[in-house]
Amino acid sequence: MNYGFIKTACATPNIKVADCIYNSEQIISQITLASQNNAAVVLFPQLCVTGYTCGDLFFQNFMLENAEKAVEQIVNRTRTCNIVSVIGAPIAVDDKLYNCAVVIYQGNILGIVPKTNIPNCGEFYEGRYFSSYNSSRQQIVNYAGFQAPFSPQLVFCCNQQKEFRFAIEIGQDLQSPVSPSNHLVLDGKATMILNLSSDTELAGVSQKRVDMIRMHSAKLKCAYLYANSGPGESTTDAVYSAHNIICEDGELLNQSDRLFENIIYADVDVEKIVNERRKLSNFDYCCCNDDLIYINFDCLLKQTLLDRVFSKHPFIPDSKDELDKRCGEILSTQAMGLATRMKSASVKELVIGVSGGLDSTLALIVSVKALDILGLPHTNLHAVSMPCFGTTSRTKSNAEKLALAYGAKFANVNITRSVRQHFADIGHDEAKLDTTYENAQARQRTLVLMDLSNKFSALVVGTGDLSELALGWATYNGDHMSMYGVNSSVPKTMVRHLVEYEAERSELNKRKILDDILNTPISPELLPPDINGEITQVTEDVVGPYELHDFFLYYFVRYGFSPEKIFYLALRAFDGCYDRYTIKKWMQKFFARFFSQQFKRSCMPDGPKVGVVNLSPRGDFRMPSDAQARIWLERINEL
Repeated sequence: MNYGFIKTACATPNIKVADCIYNSEQIISQITLASQNNAAVVLFPQLCVTGYTCGDLFFQNFMLENAEKAVEQIVNRTRTCNIVSVIGAPIAVDDKLYNCAVVIYQGNILGIVPKTNIPNCGEFYEGRYFSSYNSSRQQIVNYAGFQAPFSPQLVFCCNQQKEFRFAIEIGQDLQSPVSPSNHLVLDGKATMILNLSSDTELAGVSQKRVDMIRMHSAKLKCAYLYANSGPGESTTDAVYSAHNIICEDGELLNQSDRLFENIIYADVDVEKIVNERRKLSNFDYCCCNDDLIYINFDCLLKQTLLDRVFSKHPFIPDSKDELDKRCGEILSTQAMGLATRMKSASVKELVIGVSGGLDSTLALIVSVKALDILGLPHTNLHAVSMPCFGTTSRTKSNAEKLALAYGAKFANVNITRSVRQHFADIGHDEAKLDTTYENAQARQRTLVLMDLSNKFSALVVGTGDLSELALGWATYNGDHMSMYGVNSSVPKTMVRHLVEYEAERSELNKRKILDDILNTPISPELLPPDINGEITQVTEDVVGPYELHDFFLYYFVRYGFSPEKIFYLALRAFDGCYDRYTIKKWMQKFFARFFSQQFKRSCMPDGPKVGVVNLSPRGDFRMPSDAQARIWLERINEL
């Protein structure tokens, strides 16, 4: 099973201008190499059989005949290669010459695509030689010993992988105001666009090229392969870049070093592309014409070891600079959301429960920033510590230090006596350390905060994060409830980085407090500490590592992947960190809890969306509380 991944390649051969036989040998060599590396498709540059810079030699019938013989040789000598090859060649049809892409597979020409938009400015003067093919009629041409469909409207569809559908545009087609790929994706449902290009190397243009292709792939929700001419092209007036690029839905998967012969690979996830399109109501088909021609082919898609690297932490950017930028954006969004809610509710004060843990620390930081936005003093924030049976001196101390360091009003409300009275009222034995024992404390704390909010005409700021909501790791009508949940779309793996980001930018005293909070084990502190006063109830020992749960959450909700695919990706991402048994164990826990705890999310408080995954029932994720996890759990058991 290939889980929807198609290994793709872009190749730039080292050619000789007008030496079609030599060029065919270089192309065959790279097709063979790409096939040996298990690529399913390999893309070559524009007019690579002859060279893009042949000039008036394109008028020579002898060269065109040699180009056709070279294509025939490529077809015949790659018939045993299990790979689709797309090469560029000049092809004469009737009285016109066309700049074409020839699609080859196992000794056959599947189709020929002529270029639509012919540049005739700057260093590009194709209009001198080539015609634009604008006809919508279906045409069959005899070329290189084959009868092949000839049209820019061809969409190639793999019978063995229904999501693997590719189409072609050539060079300047991409930069036209309405590129052919718009129609080929929207009407033709192509998941990949392959562009045979010949772009010159100019100062500063390489990043613009990457950005253009990356954003085009994002707009069309597709993969975009871009192969460029390079070594061997005439340098009379320009140097050709050999800059090959592969993007997928706005993400740069791979690019080559420029100016040299090369071949690059990337694993494109066509299943993910289709899943993304299904979610978008504005990704609709044009249905403006019915001239598309679908070319079906059989292709043996083998499961291969992916070259693509999957981060253990998909919510977290890879680079420190990008992570810092993301943290700043998230904090600003959280603070603005809370400030707007305060303004609309005509509220000037906030109440927050502080535990000395990461979530409440982040919520306090956001609350202070919201007050700054509104020009209100930090003393308008009432930070409340509510120690009980499981509270340790370390977390209690940090809660107080944190509140005072940020200038908030701090209150210590010990709830031990009121919880014991509650136990007496309901007849619960305090020695029985069960769910009642734990949740009574959580609900008492929420009662205190809600009543203080009435006292101060304030909003209660929620502290629970996205990962806790996914697992239902919250006491219903306890810490589950607030008046605005600022962390509700922030995953636990990101919470830590947000607090670290704040610490790095804080003066020494605040930084010391934040660093100690960052080094404190994650715990609800609802069970008594050990004899040394240390935390005994470590959350990740009970529900599992949050980095695993965030990984499962991302690929389940964001992309709708199957249990098999998520498990496959997790094995690759966490190789050397967790073994197969451990990943499977916590994956079972995740899906069991995710489904059974939906009722808590169905009535979760308002909160700002800050990332690509959000579980608000009013926004991104709508799921019935009665949905069953059985088929997911059965499939996981089979892994």
